[in-house]
Amino acid sequence: MASRDRQQPHWQPPTPPGPNDHVTLPPLRIWNTLTHTRTPFVPLDWQNNRVTWYACGPTVYDDAHLGHARNYISTDIVRRILKDFFKFNVKFVMNITDVDDKIILRARQQHLLEEFKDPRRRRENTSVEETKAKALAYYIQKNLDRIPAQSTPHDIPQLVQKYYASELRGESTEPGDTAAKIRMHINTVLGAAAAMREAGPVPEHFDPKVEDVLLPYLDSRYGATIDASDYSIFTKLTKKFEDRFMEDVRALNCEDPDIVTRVTEYSQQIVDFVNKVLKKDYAYKTSDGSVYFNIKSYEEAGNEYARLEPWSRNDTGLLSDGEGSLTKTSSEKKSDADFALWKASRPGEPSWPSPWGNGRPGWHIECSAMASDQFGAHMDIHSGGIDLAFPHHDNELVQSEAYWCGEPHSGQHQWVNYFLHMGHLSIQGSKMSKSLKNFTTIREALNRGIWTSRGLRILFLLGGWREGIEISDNIVKEGSAWEDKVNNFFIKMNDIVDNKDEIQRPEDRQQASQVSPNPHDNKISETLAKAKDDVYHALCDSFDTPQAMQVISELISEYNSADKKSITTEQTLEVARWVTSITNLFGLNGFAKPDDGSIGWSGIGVPEHAKLYLTAISRTRDTLRQQARTSDRLLTTQVKAIVTPAENGSPSATPEAAPYQEVLSKFQHDISSLEDSERLSKDILQLCDRVRDIDLWDLGIYLEDRADDSPALIRPVTKELRATRTEQAAKEEQRRIAKMEREKEAAARADKGKLSHLDMFKTADYSAWDEEGLPLKDQDGNEITKSKSKKLKNQWERQKKLHEAWQKANSP
Repeated sequence: MASRDRQQPHWQPPTPPGPNDHVTLPPLRIWNTLTHTRTPFVPLDWQNNRVTWYACGPTVYDDAHLGHARNYISTDIVRRILKDFFKFNVKFVMNITDVDDKIILRARQQHLLEEFKDPRRRRENTSVEETKAKALAYYIQKNLDRIPAQSTPHDIPQLVQKYYASELRGESTEPGDTAAKIRMHINTVLGAAAAMREAGPVPEHFDPKVEDVLLPYLDSRYGATIDASDYSIFTKLTKKFEDRFMEDVRALNCEDPDIVTRVTEYSQQIVDFVNKVLKKDYAYKTSDGSVYFNIKSYEEAGNEYARLEPWSRNDTGLLSDGEGSLTKTSSEKKSDADFALWKASRPGEPSWPSPWGNGRPGWHIECSAMASDQFGAHMDIHSGGIDLAFPHHDNELVQSEAYWCGEPHSGQHQWVNYFLHMGHLSIQGSKMSKSLKNFTTIREALNRGIWTSRGLRILFLLGGWREGIEISDNIVKEGSAWEDKVNNFFIKMNDIVDNKDEIQRPEDRQQASQVSPNPHDNKISETLAKAKDDVYHALCDSFDTPQAMQVISELISEYNSADKKSITTEQTLEVARWVTSITNLFGLNGFAKPDDGSIGWSGIGVPEHAKLYLTAISRTRDTLRQQARTSDRLLTTQVKAIVTPAENGSPSATPEAAPYQEVLSKFQHDISSLEDSERLSKDILQLCDRVRDIDLWDLGIYLEDRADDSPALIRPVTKELRATRTEQAAKEEQRRIAKMEREKEAAARADKGKLSHLDMFKTADYSAWDEEGLPLKDQDGNEITKSKSKKLKNQWERQKKLHEAWQKANSP
């Protein structure tokens, strides 16, 4: 781990409005990676309340995973707070990296795999099996060099156990991500070897686990021979995954950027950008046509390098990762810290023209050119995942500030005022990443129901935007509990809205019309006012969403425990509207706006087409239950009067409403079919339970009976309700099994009592008995000892009691 002895350089705060400017900014403080402290937020264009924000977007070569979701959801939350809560006019720009080492590798590999699967285009002159064996050996030699490279698929499991036992036991001495990579390579090799042992030689049936070792081998052999002037080899990949990325983040309720920029659309601007830095003596070109940023020259001019993470500047692993896997170390580099602004073209890589020869942009220069094109010499906010802080964002800063400074050697230029870095999402101690293959894609998580967009967003709101989050049972339970609590609150609030005219009491209307209600009636209003103030201060404290979420939870608890007689309907709805506005603000209700005046979020209401029938079922059932519980002698004439539909009947059900109409008709029929008897009330209650617990439950609807005899609450069946029912069913099953065991034991005892105590010892073990059947001699004719005789007598006494009990139970 890098030492933190190095200190961050000075940060120049933006100039705030003065007393004569008549502009008041919110007391917002943001955790700024440029200072590693909370700093007052002052936008450059505070006169127009305008905020400029550039966010690093995806490198589109594969589907986005939950680690990416962490970044983009958290970014979306902060963006919504800035524009919808603090009312800033935010211009949000996000880039798409559509040319990059990872993209080139993946596109080439997929192209070569397609060729290899086609016998007519295959370049290998060996059999498929021989090629797979060579690929496995290549992968092992490159990534697991303790294992002999020429090992066969059959040997691999034993060799992995032999050479990587400590890693398999989780006892590696390597750092966390390095150890995780070793485990990933082990899993890749084990999977490929198993697939190779089981699969035949038919290329079209390749197991993806074999492809994991085959792809890098094919690229090492033929990657340089690809016709890279055919851009479609690369754009086919990037266009596909850009479209899928946008689908994924929209499914997560992330708002679209105001502007999307793509690297391939900025080739000339990037060349011009590099050329300007070169002319200022902050860069140098090499003989192969590459251009490198000159850290020494930059610092000698009075500037600072590695402003975000100065303690990482000598981390060779991070520096190497920042240059990309296709970059070869140049002997002409003046320093290990120097990085490529422009990479000379190599065979098998796409390229664009430049004054230094054909080539392509370095990774870091892309964002500098695009952000500068959009915002010029200064911007308010730049953001991305925390893993981009060094070297990517630090390199962006130096090349951009070199570009924008007035004259060569004129000193530091502050390109970005606030750097926001979103925390990692970790699993088993390692960040979730494609390179570690420890990820779940966003679409897989949503499609399989592992997560919902709301559930993920709640997780990140509870964890905070900049802190790392470890997926654990505790945080998952915390998120589910918060969601269930708010969900139940909204369901009850919607019920109040639906029945507002019926439930509002005369005293409600009187209190609502009073100018000054008494202090007791104001308690919930005071609680709401405090909650609003607490959320405001939480969001001013660097978007402290964990605290804001706690405030919402506590407000709901206060409302739930309050004496409802002291709260008017309008006060209740005011609480509901405010809670809704904050959940909308956080993006927990799709793209609903905080100020739309709505109550609740999606998923809490019953289907509109079902409401007519569900209301009829619920009201009929409520009346029947009340009559069955309170009437001394209920008659079927009374019952039929309750369930008989009005003469004009119900309208014909639409196809989607037909199942609900069928439940209503069946319920009415079953109740009307009952006959007068002592059991009438009991039978009615059983049918009322059945329609609630089976008929409607199977349609995803639950009638929640309330203790105060209020009308049943009509609500959808939720995950929480299903879990509760599953838990209750499990407990009931345990009780049933316990009862069966008790009955079985009782039956065994009873069965044992059949044997008379007079006959119990008359076996081959003994040869003589007294008149009560107690043994006198053993089978060899030896006298029974006194001690054994005493034990046998005790057994005889116990059996006598069992037998007498059995006789009594079975006597006529």
